[in-house]
Amino acid sequence: MEVTEKIQGILATLPTKPGCYLMKNAEEKIIYVGKAVNLRNRVRSYFHADAGHDNKTRRLVREIADIEWIVVGSDLEALILEMNLIKKHRPKYNVRLKDDKRYPYIKVHWADPFPQVSVTRQMVEDGSRYFGPYTSAWAVYQTLDVLRKVFPYLTCDREITGTDQRACLYYDIKLCTAPCIGAITQAAYRQMISDLMDFLSGHSEGIVQRLEKEMLKASEEMRFEKAAALRDQLKAIQNIIERQRIVFATDYLDSDVIAMARSNGEACVQVFFIRGGKLIGREYFILEGTEDTADSEVMEQFVTQFYTEAANIPEQVMLPQQLEEARIIGQWLRSKRGGKKVEFFVPKEGQPHELVQMAAENATETLQALRAQWQADTHKQETALAELHDALRLPAPPNRIECYDISNTQGTAIVGAMVVFTQGVPDKKLYRRFNIESVVGAPDDFASMEEMLTRRFRRWRAAEESQNQVGAKKDASFAFLPDLIIIDGGKGQLGRAVQVLEKFGLADKVPVVGLAKQREEIFFPHKSEPLLLPRHSQGLYLIQRIRDETHRYGITAHRKKRQKLGMASQLDTIPGIGPARRRALLKHFGSVDKIRDASLEELKAVVPEQTAHAVKAHLE
Repeated sequence: MEVTEKIQGILATLPTKPGCYLMKNAEEKIIYVGKAVNLRNRVRSYFHADAGHDNKTRRLVREIADIEWIVVGSDLEALILEMNLIKKHRPKYNVRLKDDKRYPYIKVHWADPFPQVSVTRQMVEDGSRYFGPYTSAWAVYQTLDVLRKVFPYLTCDREITGTDQRACLYYDIKLCTAPCIGAITQAAYRQMISDLMDFLSGHSEGIVQRLEKEMLKASEEMRFEKAAALRDQLKAIQNIIERQRIVFATDYLDSDVIAMARSNGEACVQVFFIRGGKLIGREYFILEGTEDTADSEVMEQFVTQFYTEAANIPEQVMLPQQLEEARIIGQWLRSKRGGKKVEFFVPKEGQPHELVQMAAENATETLQALRAQWQADTHKQETALAELHDALRLPAPPNRIECYDISNTQGTAIVGAMVVFTQGVPDKKLYRRFNIESVVGAPDDFASMEEMLTRRFRRWRAAEESQNQVGAKKDASFAFLPDLIIIDGGKGQLGRAVQVLEKFGLADKVPVVGLAKQREEIFFPHKSEPLLLPRHSQGLYLIQRIRDETHRYGITAHRKKRQKLGMASQLDTIPGIGPARRRALLKHFGSVDKIRDASLEELKAVVPEQTAHAVKAHLE
């Protein structure tokens, strides 16, 4: 194995301390993150004779062009740093959770006087309680729909004083307890939310017992309406409990049961959540980058990445096999549980062993179902691309499709949207938006489209001219030509697109069509008759999806720009502030809120003293 002079120099200077190492390819992209008790020994082992290396490690080593390392104080610090680096950089040779989006959680705003319940994708330390993660936002909302009927929590933005004259409709349909009119006290409302949290945690026995006592007491005191409401609440709770499978005695440790199935470089991990002796829920997670990686390492990576995201950590984690670094991971989980021990348990017999087996069987079935779905989706995408290839008479299947649209309101905040689909699926990292600068006053979508496409292909030409320069970096959004351009508009928009392509000498290299909004007619350059694809063809479905995604992306970018302009326009009403000073203030402080919070001295560093006083007086 040849080792470059640069790598040899790095290997010679590696420290013998614990830490993390980051391996980079020739484009300076991080392709692997690892941790080591002894950095020198671990990193050098990659470059020894590769007879003992698996195929994945051999491929990794061939790509390594640079190595960085970070020294830490202990094994635990190395573990935490490695997790954070994998989450941040998502290196292609690391085992990682497939979805890079944040998972949804149920959030109980416990720090508020009258806590509400919401769905969030980010946990922050604000006194709230979190439950999750869940793999499906739809499942979270379904859960909350059920819970709200049992625990009718607040969903409005009213300031709760208890003195409002009327409650909203939700009180009438029994989906709110109406603290706004004093129909429930703050203490009783918070008790209900506490019950909801206990219920989400799988501990419902105490809730049932307390509600039964309250129902009997209300009945004895002849408060029959209250007793009936409690009876209905109890019935709803018991209906849910009956669907939860009882697996252990209630005094058994709260546990997560984790097992895995693997196939063709992917792994599916199933997690069962056992709380209060009951199976209260289950989630599956897909891992990628698992080729040629031992089961124990895959499971270890899952455990660390999953519990980085988990809102709650149980007393016990059941696994099909022991983790090599169980001591360090257990130490980390203990710190996350506030010093309470977390036990790793590999059951060999009895009900715990059956549970692990059942989780493994579920993982296998889930992975098989997902693979069938992925294959069906791939077939649909291939069919759609083949149909477009034939119907549009393209020289090759359109593996890279770019779609363009213009969004504006009466000519203000004009934004152009560029969306890229690769192999029939959205490639969101390549999306780009353009703030249109050449159109002022009355809206002109034709000129806006011309500006956007001119800027796009100007970037392509710059990439072409710099491709032989050492160290030049390519922006994948612009450096490659599309196999098909779709213009969201009719003949006029299409005509401007053709003019731009001709200007760059691309009219014969890049196919372009226009998509009319009403009948979804496809227009071709220099042809009067449009094409109508069959209503149920996969090609039409793909074009509709691309068009809808471009519209969504453009509207979102336009809305953000409009909001930003609305904030900035506050500055225009201040004496002494013109376009130049407004730009200077926004560039220096970043937002109107930060300008408002700035001191007089900070403002005077950007604008004259008299103007600084005017800004301060106006915004305060």
